[in-house]
Amino acid sequence: MKKPEIKTKKTKMLELATFYVSDALCGIDILKIQEINKHTTVTTVPQAADYVQGVLNLRGRIVTIIDLGIKLGLSPIKKNKDNRNIIVDFQDEQIGLLVDRISDVLVADAEKIEPAPANIGGMQGKYFEGVFKTDKSLIGILDIEEVLKE
Repeated sequence: MKKPEIKTKKTKMLELATFYVSDALCGIDILKIQEINKHTTVTTVPQAADYVQGVLNLRGRIVTIIDLGIKLGLSPIKKNKDNRNIIVDFQDEQIGLLVDRISDVLVADAEKIEPAPANIGGMQGKYFEGVFKTDKSLIGILDIEEVLKE
């Protein structure tokens, strides 16, 4: 007699590195992040967009640093010891996203991620893949391609 096939529901889990931009809690799929560092010595680039802080040399590679606060339409990142650069690869270039501070890495059930509203805490919804609700907070999941394509 053939055993009945048991179908198990496989849920896709997503690991999110979370961080703050002003008071907004945001997250990025951890697989999209190369590293997180606190290099603050940045060389300014003349005539760059207002959200471009400048460039830094990271082990021989030039990394463009973007102020994520300005890019998302919030206030600029206030410089302090908690600031971090989240380094991501985008179109064969390394880009650093300057954030106020890093929070936790958490695991999210992909099926519980909801579509991003048109506006998340003053930020344009187009920059987000979706939102994830926890018991304590709402995390906007950043769409890196959308944020960096301009």
